[in-house]
Amino acid sequence: MSTVLSYEPELRLGLFLAIFGAMALWEKIAPRRARSWSRLDRWPSNLGVTVLNPILLRLVFPAGAVGLAMLGARRGWGLFNNLSLAPWLAVVLSVVLLDFVIYLQHVMFHAVPALWRLHRMHHADLDLDVTSGARFHPVEILLSMVVKFAAVAALGTSAGGVLAFEVLLNATSMFNHSNVWIPTRLDRVLRCFVVTPDMHRVHHSILVRETNSNFGFNLPWWDRLLGTYRPQPAAGHQGMTIGVEQFRRIEDLRLDRMLLQPLMSGVGAYPISGDR
Repeated sequence: MSTVLSYEPELRLGLFLAIFGAMALWEKIAPRRARSWSRLDRWPSNLGVTVLNPILLRLVFPAGAVGLAMLGARRGWGLFNNLSLAPWLAVVLSVVLLDFVIYLQHVMFHAVPALWRLHRMHHADLDLDVTSGARFHPVEILLSMVVKFAAVAALGTSAGGVLAFEVLLNATSMFNHSNVWIPTRLDRVLRCFVVTPDMHRVHHSILVRETNSNFGFNLPWWDRLLGTYRPQPAAGHQGMTIGVEQFRRIEDLRLDRMLLQPLMSGVGAYPISGDR
């Protein structure tokens, strides 16, 4: 594991490029929906923020969550570092519990109007594809890392578990945002174990009741257990509208306007505790 951790940046980048390429090719060969906008309209800004966010994270948090987990192991921080757990069990529990934390964080970003202003940049994409999986406002990314740091320190998650979780989350985010066709029967089986594109696409509906459902990124169980699961969009996957009501012009797809979205327009009816 120590050898793997020493090549963490290269591992992350290599897996990102491989999965991104595979999903983009799958979208080309077997798309689920016809595109509403060309890739030229959307991809430059989506890819721009995809490059910007990791650079910002590295500048603000040089060691990252894996580094914090290694420090916690040396100093005995957190629950797992004070229990006698098999290494494989520590990794599995780290992945599952960190995923639950991210689910709760996601719900919170929909519940608090100020946080929704940041998170809605992700929802304001007018189509959904592999590039949408990394389209998050930089401030949201920084806040998410603070939450992750707190969870890693409190749980005492292993460095291997944190790395496995982050790599898995990155991969499943690209997968479940992708515009790929999966046979209905296979999708029904897959969504028992992982969030599928059809399951997550409901979450990107313009309809408030559908936006505030299917919060899981990786594991699908939390939505079912906590009552936020919605199996299908009311208008069907071909007829549903992607995005939010406030930002629907081609100008809103530019990177500069994406970054300014938290300061623009009202929150509307989308936040769970917001205006109705």
